[in-house]
Amino acid sequence: MRKKFKNKDLAAKLGVSGTLVSLVLNNKADKHGIRKDTQERVLALARQLGFFDPVSDKQEISPVEEKPGVIGMIVPYVSDHFVISITPYLQKAFASIGMGFSIITKDLNDQRFERFTGAFRKFFSGMILVGSAGDDLTVRTLRSADYPFVLLENCPLNHRLNTVCSDIAAGGVLVANLIRDLGYRNVVILSDRRYAREDADITALLEQSLSLNQQIHKPQFIEIDFYNTDIISDHGKLDDILRPPYRTDIIISLRSDSVYPLMSLLKKKKLRIPHDIALISMEEGPGFDLLFSPVTCLRKPFPAMASKVANILWSEIKNSGRGKFRRQVNLSPELIIRSSCGSLKTT
Repeated sequence: MRKKFKNKDLAAKLGVSGTLVSLVLNNKADKHGIRKDTQERVLALARQLGFFDPVSDKQEISPVEEKPGVIGMIVPYVSDHFVISITPYLQKAFASIGMGFSIITKDLNDQRFERFTGAFRKFFSGMILVGSAGDDLTVRTLRSADYPFVLLENCPLNHRLNTVCSDIAAGGVLVANLIRDLGYRNVVILSDRRYAREDADITALLEQSLSLNQQIHKPQFIEIDFYNTDIISDHGKLDDILRPPYRTDIIISLRSDSVYPLMSLLKKKKLRIPHDIALISMEEGPGFDLLFSPVTCLRKPFPAMASKVANILWSEIKNSGRGKFRRQVNLSPELIIRSSCGSLKTT
């Protein structure tokens, strides 16, 4: 290990003491009660500035294995908007600490993937599992091998693992409060039938948030498979809640993919957004700001999520996947208000 700078230089950049930096770099931080997030900051900057070099001429052993030096991310769908949006931030975060980055698409029906998990260590220093790619079997396999990994947008209740997620509950409160301020009463929550089981948690949290506002009626739920050629019955269900006695004021789409066909369907029914019916999406989709009307949505904090993932995973790699602490990080989304939700009503 070659030391290209003094501890006090690193301490000055981070605003901490030189003693603290020395304890972290010499793997004594836990004994002295130094917080994990502080350790991660010190190690990340030290890596970026070249503290952890390859084995030197003196044959000193680096505390972290330098090879393969690549982080893998397993995703269920490479075309997913979340994956597309967060990837540049993850690449930047890992590049800043000298790590490569690669994406793997997981076919949920391909049983060969189970055998591939055993070979991860040969190719990747650590792994990010996105959404449904972090299934129970994969998680158990990686845990049994003490393999460094982080779950992204997946927080299982039956395991205590390192997870980074957008705060669904906080997002539900933001949407519910906006609907209250806009003066809407009749709300419909729209789900894609293909993902109804995955969306059960967000549906429950959203209903709970809406119920806290007494002027909002109990929401109606509609499941539609827009990609099914035989959806006449689905459209009939939608018609039922678009006219009296319920007469929907606003539709909340749980997924961005449902927004485009929904807007097309409403246009065919000669319903204008937001004049006849308002629309909000619980996640942002590509081109939402360019649509007619631009769509109000929740935007996930991609830069902050990428930074947290990089810090946690680097700490796990440093501890060879046997870190004592497991961190569950929930970051609040941002509500992007556009014209699809209408304007404030004076009631």
